[in-house]
Amino acid sequence: MFLTISTTGDEKTPATDLSFLLHKHPDNAQAFSTSYGTAHVVYPRADAECCTVAMLLEVDTTALVRRGKGKGRGGAPDAALAQYVNDRPYAASSLLAVALSRVFSSAIRGVCNARPERVQHPLPLRVEIPALPARGGPDLVRRLFEPLGWTVAAERVALDGEFPEWGDSRYVGLVLESDRLTLAEALRHLYVLLPVLDDAKHYWVSADEVDKLLRAGEGWLPTHPEQKLITSRYLSRRWSLTRQAMERLELVRLAEADDSEVEDLDNAVQEETGTDETGNGESTTGGTPTGETAAGSGGTATGEGAAEDRPVPLAVQRRDALVAALKESGAARVLDLGCGQGQLVQALLKDPRFTEIVGVDVSVRALTIASRRLKLDRMGERQASRVRLFQGSLAYTDNRLKGYDAAVLSEVVEHVDLPRLPALEYAVFGSARPRTVLVTTPNVEYNVRWETLPAGHARHGDHRFEWNREEFRTWAGRVAELHGYTVEFISVGPDDPEVGPPTQMAVFTLNAKDSTKEEKAA
Repeated sequence: MFLTISTTGDEKTPATDLSFLLHKHPDNAQAFSTSYGTAHVVYPRADAECCTVAMLLEVDTTALVRRGKGKGRGGAPDAALAQYVNDRPYAASSLLAVALSRVFSSAIRGVCNARPERVQHPLPLRVEIPALPARGGPDLVRRLFEPLGWTVAAERVALDGEFPEWGDSRYVGLVLESDRLTLAEALRHLYVLLPVLDDAKHYWVSADEVDKLLRAGEGWLPTHPEQKLITSRYLSRRWSLTRQAMERLELVRLAEADDSEVEDLDNAVQEETGTDETGNGESTTGGTPTGETAAGSGGTATGEGAAEDRPVPLAVQRRDALVAALKESGAARVLDLGCGQGQLVQALLKDPRFTEIVGVDVSVRALTIASRRLKLDRMGERQASRVRLFQGSLAYTDNRLKGYDAAVLSEVVEHVDLPRLPALEYAVFGSARPRTVLVTTPNVEYNVRWETLPAGHARHGDHRFEWNREEFRTWAGRVAELHGYTVEFISVGPDDPEVGPPTQMAVFTLNAKDSTKEEKAA
């Protein structure tokens, strides 16, 4: 198993800087033990004009067989050609990828104390691999490497040059060239894509492989056009790990698009609680109320209509109001946008009139908790066909949201920065355009009734704003007029004669003429 990496230079920037970046002296032939053999590193040429490093991986086939017993351990497609005779010692695979990580670990991380100024600068690189298993052929090799800035030359290797009628093998001879990449980027590409092309791993793929993939794929995998194929193959098609990785990659993509940190987006759930009743997508933090009871988080009934013994939580009243409005609209296919921990989805599943329920949230953490709450992994086939959860941001249009009868934005808009609110408005009302949209949000006037809420504080630490009744009606009226809806308003919770209800709800209905246009367009 053989690979070379070459670069060129001059007297000012000598090619031998490659040896400093790799932390391997060009005058020494070095050997490194790996789990399945020995990796040899030598420099066929090392001068100012050209420097080439070669890695030869000598595979211990006996160790490979003995350690690779059982499905997924050494279970590569060609490992079973014979007990001790297979292609693993000769064709680049996950064995070579692991050896690269083991031998050039500092270079992959981009660490070089001797030449720190060279780490972040692209090099003229040439990578040659004489025998690379490529399930998908040269076309797939190009689809994987070219979007990353490589010029790709991949030619099929004949099964036997003396018998051309036998045809080509699944192996290619690969040459990669680029002057746009750093050495660390190039090594990370090889580390991920060699086992992807081989479509097999010589070791058991566990949950920590997701972290390895995301570390090596940082900066390029979230936007790669073949992201799904790369992720699935790298994780040996383990669907649970693939789904986890795809969700985290989508969160990275959204964070980069918003120029924000991943942690700032994945903050919908502070911590998991077993019997949460705080509302759709909200939590109670620091003692501030998010709607625990109809009267206040302290449990003292200060609003009219509160039960004397056990006040009905505002979150429950809100969900009941949403379900009632959905029933009145005649909706069967419903979107819960910003579904949080899935309380509303769970409530809708209890009513068979709702034939399709989709929960959408930007937070992977929230979706994971929602999945557990709904027991999706143990749900019967018929029930499971009615519900879907997927990750998405309401700051962007999404074709997956089109064609539904109704959409719910429950306690969502106040979590959006005001300058970004028009993007959400267009994504929901302008692009998705369900026939009915329900929006609930806190009424800031009612905050004076919360005994434990300090004056001037929002109900939740993540609220960017809280509207009074006039502000909410003004916003809703403008959105309705702009996008062809009519709007009505409903009070949720005790309607205080002075400050109004704790929650205000707007019911948007698509105008008949606009609804007809939508149906014709569909």
